[in-house]
Amino acid sequence: MIESTLQLKVERSDSTFRLSQDSIVCLMTERLDARYTLAKLLLPVLQDFSLLASQMPIKKTFFHLLAFLLLSAAPALSQTSDGPPQQQPLQVGTVTFSGSIRERVEFWDWFGGKGENNYAFSGTLAQFALSQTSSSIDWKVDFAAPFLLGLPNKAVVPAPQGQLGLGGSYYASNSSNRFAAMIFPKEAYVRFKSEHTRTQIGRFEFGEGAEGKASNTTLSALKRDRIGQRLIGTFGFTDIQRSFDGANMAFAEGPWTVTAVGAVPTRGVYQVDGWGWVKTPFAYLSATREVTHSSSNSAEWRLFGIYYQDFRNVLKTDNRSAAARAADTGEIRIGTYGGHYIQAIETRSGTVDLLAWGALQSGAWGSLAQRSGAAALEGGLQPHFANKVRPWFRGGYYYGSGDGNSKDGTHGTFFAILPTPRVYARYPFFNEMDNCDAFGEMILRPSKSTTVRIDGHHLSLASAKDLWYTGGGAFQPWTFGYQGRPSNGKSDLANLYDASLDYALNRVSSIGFYFGYAQGGDVIKAIYQHADSPFGFIELNYRF
Repeated sequence: MIESTLQLKVERSDSTFRLSQDSIVCLMTERLDARYTLAKLLLPVLQDFSLLASQMPIKKTFFHLLAFLLLSAAPALSQTSDGPPQQQPLQVGTVTFSGSIRERVEFWDWFGGKGENNYAFSGTLAQFALSQTSSSIDWKVDFAAPFLLGLPNKAVVPAPQGQLGLGGSYYASNSSNRFAAMIFPKEAYVRFKSEHTRTQIGRFEFGEGAEGKASNTTLSALKRDRIGQRLIGTFGFTDIQRSFDGANMAFAEGPWTVTAVGAVPTRGVYQVDGWGWVKTPFAYLSATREVTHSSSNSAEWRLFGIYYQDFRNVLKTDNRSAAARAADTGEIRIGTYGGHYIQAIETRSGTVDLLAWGALQSGAWGSLAQRSGAAALEGGLQPHFANKVRPWFRGGYYYGSGDGNSKDGTHGTFFAILPTPRVYARYPFFNEMDNCDAFGEMILRPSKSTTVRIDGHHLSLASAKDLWYTGGGAFQPWTFGYQGRPSNGKSDLANLYDASLDYALNRVSSIGFYFGYAQGGDVIKAIYQHADSPFGFIELNYRF
């Protein structure tokens, strides 16, 4: 057994401090010893479990990774939410040292294919940050270290089957390596503050739609889960994610928030090297206002505009022939204009919520004119009955336009820009491009620490003459960022049924489970030999 200890000593003078490696001490020994007691007790059991798994060749990888994840979970599991108060982050004078570790094991059984469609792999994202806050200025330097272990090496096959799940995407994006790791600055910014303004300069995270702080809890949840990051986001589900280099300015006074951002996305998402840029800059401007009609009736609206440019000389993903796409080396320049409206109304039956979101696009898709649009309408009810589980029932419909004619000089596919797709596609085999999504969901909240969510989706293509799109935008200089598979003249994509359980172990750690099952429709059946596909993961989060 290999044992390692992470130790740290901080030496500080009046004006400077440094982290000294040669004179190391463990800052968190007392906190870790008690919690690792359970890990030591579990180790013999898990070793026997792993030995048994090695005799089961079909699911050997699954059991090895599950044993590894359970062992890693032991320290967090042993510190329950009923324990003593958590210690505060380490302070060195006025400088705060903080961080987080996210560990996930994913289990894939893609729709089939000529390669490796059934596999499991592990992804870990560790972050360590130094920050300082004052009344007029903040700064933060946050380093990320992603680790990808056991990626499938046969999950990338020729078109139209392509990458057989995200394991294939990670493998293809990291020079065909099964194991990949890197460390890079995820955030490095200075933020200047005054009474009404915040100006952030450097490398930062940003998700459109989250501007302003809704005072109503229902509106806050809608902004987080059904509005935010539809078009620009960090792609937070992936093990590397993305950040933005540029400037972010916000003005807030009363119910108003005005936000302006100009930035370039970093590399990352599937590629562990997140140091450089992707030459796809954007400018974003929005105005958000919260409206309080009465103590039982709150609402919020936002208007926004986005200008996006892609001047990389890479092959675009659209429904034209390969020859036509190869000949089109023109830039992408797209303006997106839209808004949202959300409302929460307290009634005798419960809290009713309404949501409307929409966007139109114009500009140039290389040599083609861009003309596209998307819209979402949703509603929900949090009834007063079953208070022990506090249910929330929601449903809605999303439409993202597709292109109906590949030869008419117009690109009619709604372009999702740089989103976080998994917010709206929890099993990420689709996105918001050329997509129609009719869904219903039930959320149960039996305690403050537990959330259960069950969804059902009927998915179809908006245009049977367009493609089935996946992906979440540019993340490398040499690949487009979206993939497309032929529809073969079909529009029925899939039915998706999924469920998740999220449990907060305490104030610093949580565990999550997800399982989704996709019943492939005519589009998928025309490409893969298996119509159905399950996908799941187990995830642990710890922050300090």
